[in-house]
Amino acid sequence: MKYILLLAVGILFFSGCSHGQEPDAGVGVGTVEEVTLDADLGASREGSRTDAEAVLREEEAISPDELSVAQQREIRERAQNYTFQTEVNRMMKLIINSLYRNKEIFLRELISNASDALDKIRLLSLTDRSVLESNSELSIRIKAEPEKRLLHIIDTGIGMTKNDLINNLGTIAKSGTADFLSKMQDTEKESSQEMNDMIGQFGVGFYSAFLVAERVTVVSKHNDDRQHVWTSDASSFSVAEDPRGDTLQRGTHLTLHLKEEAADYLQADTIRSLVKKYSQFINFPIYLWASRTETVDVEEPVDPAAPADDDEDAQVEDATEEKEVKKTEKTVWDWELMNDNKPIWTRKPSEVSSDEYDQFYKSLTKDTATPLAKAHFVAEGEVTFRALLFVPRVQPADSFNRYGAKTDHIKLYVRRVFITDEFNDLVPNYLAFLQGIVDSDDLPLNVSRETLQQHKLVKIIKKKLIRKALDMLKKIPADEYQHFWKEYSTNVKLGVIEDPSNRSRLAKLLRFHSSAAPDMTFLEEYVTRMKPSQKHIYYIAGASRAEVERSPFAERLVRRGYEVLYLTEAVDEYCLSSLPEFDGFKFQNIAKEIFDLEEGEEQKERFEAERARFEPLTKWLGEKLGAHITRAVVSRRLAKAPAALAATAFGWTGNMERLAMSNAHQKSDDAQRKHHLGQKKMLEINPRHPVLRELLRRVVEDPDDRLALDTARTLLRTAALRSGYMLQEGQSIEFADTVDSMLQRALGLPPDAQPEDEPETEAEAESADAAEGDAEDHDEL
Repeated sequence: MKYILLLAVGILFFSGCSHGQEPDAGVGVGTVEEVTLDADLGASREGSRTDAEAVLREEEAISPDELSVAQQREIRERAQNYTFQTEVNRMMKLIINSLYRNKEIFLRELISNASDALDKIRLLSLTDRSVLESNSELSIRIKAEPEKRLLHIIDTGIGMTKNDLINNLGTIAKSGTADFLSKMQDTEKESSQEMNDMIGQFGVGFYSAFLVAERVTVVSKHNDDRQHVWTSDASSFSVAEDPRGDTLQRGTHLTLHLKEEAADYLQADTIRSLVKKYSQFINFPIYLWASRTETVDVEEPVDPAAPADDDEDAQVEDATEEKEVKKTEKTVWDWELMNDNKPIWTRKPSEVSSDEYDQFYKSLTKDTATPLAKAHFVAEGEVTFRALLFVPRVQPADSFNRYGAKTDHIKLYVRRVFITDEFNDLVPNYLAFLQGIVDSDDLPLNVSRETLQQHKLVKIIKKKLIRKALDMLKKIPADEYQHFWKEYSTNVKLGVIEDPSNRSRLAKLLRFHSSAAPDMTFLEEYVTRMKPSQKHIYYIAGASRAEVERSPFAERLVRRGYEVLYLTEAVDEYCLSSLPEFDGFKFQNIAKEIFDLEEGEEQKERFEAERARFEPLTKWLGEKLGAHITRAVVSRRLAKAPAALAATAFGWTGNMERLAMSNAHQKSDDAQRKHHLGQKKMLEINPRHPVLRELLRRVVEDPDDRLALDTARTLLRTAALRSGYMLQEGQSIEFADTVDSMLQRALGLPPDAQPEDEPETEAEAESADAAEGDAEDHDEL
């Protein structure tokens, strides 16, 4: 009987242990229940006597991870399924160590949350004014206690109930703002625009406080509940009713117990700079408890032992006064308003004065000058945003700094909260000089608000920004445009090269020197002056206006009344090479062999006759100079110069070659550079020039005339120089020797005459004799 009783007790004991325990009601939010497992009785050798149990022992022998197959099966049989909730401890470590890049972000997040709370109570007050009876003020206050390493952030917003503290602060990524908006939209109490003004629709921003704080205390009072205290050290949290009572009336008081390394965030100057950087355009006033020095009047008693004044009238007057007033400095502590700048981009442009725009620009950019142009607009459609753009009067120094990490000067805001100014894809490189603000209510951000999730919306914003910016530049008054072009001409030309989708808009901003005007001209103005039969826009590039004005390629065109654009900047030729046409007219570089000049029938007949007459010379030049030129032809564009070198259709002109050779970043063995430099050019000759007429006569009489060959070589090199090319591989020395020989011949000297030897000094003669003696001794040996 005793054995039966013991067996019954053992069965009851083991059966009680085999059931999974119920979840503890007191487990905090965000934990996962542990399941208690019984010991594996099958692992005992004393209980394994049958063949089936021997199989279990074999399974145990090959089990991985120290769990036998039997143990794994037992876990599956006995475990109970629970809803897996967020594991707070691990998520907190992720947030603190990985989610945010800058620790200073914490203040932006906490102020944004406070602004949300104020927005909520403001929205509720629109339909129920009684919600503000507890406290009518709507503000955010910040107070630092450096000696205690405490930072306080207090708002008079909607506050949180006990359940809100548990649900919103006790669960990662739980957003009270998102829930509030959802309820408001369901009940349709307010317009969507009002609701979308709220900032924090994520639930992670609050936890950024643990970037700098080792412990956070939240005291909150809601109109519908008592005041409660929430405390957490990032590993667990507790909630209790505040024994002090309802001291806040309504709102939330955050106290951050800062880490030792975060003590700098307790300094007033640091707090001011962070508020100005991230939160200066929050709708509600932000105050900082700070000190200031004031000059005050202090009354001091008059010393009766002081010597009397000699002036009797002064003595009578001083007799009525018993105290002396002096000025002294006094430290005064008070609440300082930190966000007095208003977001003028949220107002209608018609409601903002020019002075307000100028003052806002100066406060935004720290520039002392007024902006050259501005654009204030609202873009609607797939994404809605407001933008305020400015053109600085002087080009920012880092506009062309490709090695810098930051190139844009556009600040990106989401619902008036600063997000970043390092988003370099918001405007293209050639518009990097633009200063301004882009503020969107629709832009989706990730939990850290630092990286955009949907790049499609960013592309739409970028597209609209570019078009509005180009419209702004086009509307710059004529008297100001000259200054703009002086500062930003290179930007516009780079835009033509880099931005094919906006080339037609950018082309309207281009200005160049012209043969028809002393000042620079727009392409539109050039088109209006074109001849009726003209089909191309002619241009030539060079180092300066004086150089291109004397170019042999432009001589005949200008003489016949055609307008030629003079490109004198380094980027000009690249720019027009990238622009296919303007207003239906194609561009033509008159320094290239492809040249189309509109001529009448009489002119064409005269040209054909001259080409036939000079065919012996062109053929002879092609044979003698074939190593340097593709061919020689009679020119249709030379007027005064005897000859010129024209580039091939896809070759480099003299100007392009000069720019390529001066490139500081070129490789010594650049294959492309070698290819273009080695390309032959076409030699054009002027049939009306006396040198060419004489050369034709000599070639016809004697094709082997030595003087004719020297003249042809010299003609080639002078043509290269006149056309902007550089002489290559010793040609400059040969050219100089040829010119020297021609000078001697012109002066009646023998062409092979040599300079006289310089007389030797006595020391040089002795040294020469010694050298000869050494040479003789060496020969004897």
